[in-house]
Amino acid sequence: MMKTLAVINPRSAGGKTGRDTDMIARRLSDVTGNLTVALTNGPMDAVRLTSHALRDGFGRVVAVGGDGTINEVVNGFFSNGIAINPEAEFALLNTGTGGDFRKTFDIEAGFDASLKRIAEGQVRRIDVGQLSYLTDDGKTGRRHFANIASFGMSGDVMHRVNRATRIKRFTGRFAFTWGSVVSMFKYKSKPVRLKVDNVFDDVVSVSTCAVCNGQFFGGGMRVAPDALPDDGMLDVIVIGDAPMKDIMRSMNQIYTGAHVNNPHVKVFRGASIIATPVEATGGEPVFLEVDGETPGKLPAMFEVMPKALKFRA
Repeated sequence: MMKTLAVINPRSAGGKTGRDTDMIARRLSDVTGNLTVALTNGPMDAVRLTSHALRDGFGRVVAVGGDGTINEVVNGFFSNGIAINPEAEFALLNTGTGGDFRKTFDIEAGFDASLKRIAEGQVRRIDVGQLSYLTDDGKTGRRHFANIASFGMSGDVMHRVNRATRIKRFTGRFAFTWGSVVSMFKYKSKPVRLKVDNVFDDVVSVSTCAVCNGQFFGGGMRVAPDALPDDGMLDVIVIGDAPMKDIMRSMNQIYTGAHVNNPHVKVFRGASIIATPVEATGGEPVFLEVDGETPGKLPAMFEVMPKALKFRA
């Protein structure tokens, strides 16, 4: 029987996932059979645990946690842009509070819904985005994403939240709301040269730009309503400079996907996207955001890896 590793983030759901570890392992093993459990100890630990497991012959890795844990486990499937084991399966047990990634696949909230998909779902190959960017210390970083990577105000929000140690003592939802409100009033749109394949190459004023494999981010915002995770393309949603009243209207529309019809929103699709800040930014960095983390800043390149990951959904 296939060897399965469950990578569990014990801090997910305010620590409830950690308290439920024994129950999670028992019920998951009833479905998967041969199960090994590993608990993460800190940031990027899930990447290491996943990579080691795949090299040791595990055929499936289950991410147990929220979207951040899912992102790290997906990153563990790849080394230097190449799949460690192209035939290995990825699955998820979403125990976090957000659950943006699962929504693209119509997986309902809650432990039982995710467990049922692992037991009864079909394996499908999905695309993975590969992101190259500038780290804070001036080096080139690389990261993969199965859902959405973005930059602009979204990156500013997470950069602001991650630096605000006092605010982070409250719930994650409160911290995100606080960061969003502050950034909405303080963040100024930045000019960015955006190149999407050979279909678009121009300088645009960017409030937020989302490069999407999945449809949802930011706790339920359907930023890319037409994105398909297995079509070999990335949807690029550019929210431009607009008066505050239009920004507020767009914020409401984004939960349904209706914002794509807003005149201040541009939509592109491509396999390769390059984003470069121009001098008019005044030297201020344009931060990236990937599933709640801020790995670095522009310039950045986003590339699709078609059907690079086997996902049981």
